Amino acid sequence: MDLTALRPTALRRFPDVEGPGLTAVDAADRLLLDEAAAAIAATPDGALAVIDDAYGALTLGAAELGARDIRVHQNLLTGERALSANAERLGTTGVFTARPLDSGLLAGATTVLLRLPRSLDRLAELAALIAAHADPGVRVFAGGRIKHMSVAMNDVLRAVFERVDVTHARQKSRVLIASGAKTLDAAASAGQWPRTEFHADLGLTVVAHGGVFAGTRIDIGTRFLLEQFDALPAAPTAVDLACGSGIVAAALAARRPDVRVVATDRSAAAVASARATAAANGVGERVDVVRADGLETLPEASQELVLLNPPFHSDASLSTGIAEHLFADAGRALAPGGELWCVWNSHLRYRPALDRLVGPTRQIARNPKFTVTASTRRAR
Repeated sequence: MDLTALRPTALRRFPDVEGPGLTAVDAADRLLLDEAAAAIAATPDGALAVIDDAYGALTLGAAELGARDIRVHQNLLTGERALSANAERLGTTGVFTARPLDSGLLAGATTVLLRLPRSLDRLAELAALIAAHADPGVRVFAGGRIKHMSVAMNDVLRAVFERVDVTHARQKSRVLIASGAKTLDAAASAGQWPRTEFHADLGLTVVAHGGVFAGTRIDIGTRFLLEQFDALPAAPTAVDLACGSGIVAAALAARRPDVRVVATDRSAAAVASARATAAANGVGERVDVVRADGLETLPEASQELVLLNPPFHSDASLSTGIAEHLFADAGRALAPGGELWCVWNSHLRYRPALDRLVGPTRQIARNPKFTVTASTRRAR
């Protein structure tokens, strides 16, 4: 199969981070479409759903195979925008609709294409929603790179599907095919999300959907940043950038009743989690959670305080690119003299980038693993 959308140069990642070795299409996308080709061809218009397509390869590949009225949910806002831009570039518009992750995405779907998440919790939530709301005869084609897959994924799918078939590997990729939805078991499983945990030591409740960083736990980097809150400068407003489950936003709003907080994340799951976390801690009226690429919704030079625990990825070049994008965005949104407080793994040595992209950076605290810094926006 030689689909235009799967040619290496056909699609771009933009507006996500781009660079050498970072591609918009990979072998897992190609294998998944090969394995699902016959099912896609037999799927009526409007009965195909695509979940977590990274940059549009699955959606646009399915469209080239004849699918129409495709319902698509992508967790990342940058993925949504990349899909739209790639569709414009290929002249394949009007064949798909972006949907939230709910029953409307899946109702009546007989075929689902799913890019396997790395998180078992994310897979469990997605599988339960599919089995509970899609057509009872739905077939789910879930593909990924073998290095990110585990046998436990089969068990997660079997909890809500009668049958899980495993394809032969190709180019270090594999596809799991699930069928025979256990509707009652799936409905019970779907009802377990989002999950909630109370952390008595901090007096903080965390609510999280599957796949959000650290789930309902409070990771040690965030804990270290919270320990420095007494040293934060006074400010009437603050921003929790890349907010995840909203721990920093909720904790700051609870600690400082006169502060209003904007929490932003490009992940739909994170945004839903952060809103729920703020509500669970009684600060929902003072925490405005926005799905956005960084601080794009905030005017230039408008903020006095930004807090950030940058996303971390095992691909060092990608994690550096994401972090520097967020640093630069903070530098744009901060008013002169405003501060970016950032916690980061010390081995990443972000301080030169913070100096360059935001302004003079000082160390606030350091432990064996993490560093907390404050960067002051230069006067213009």
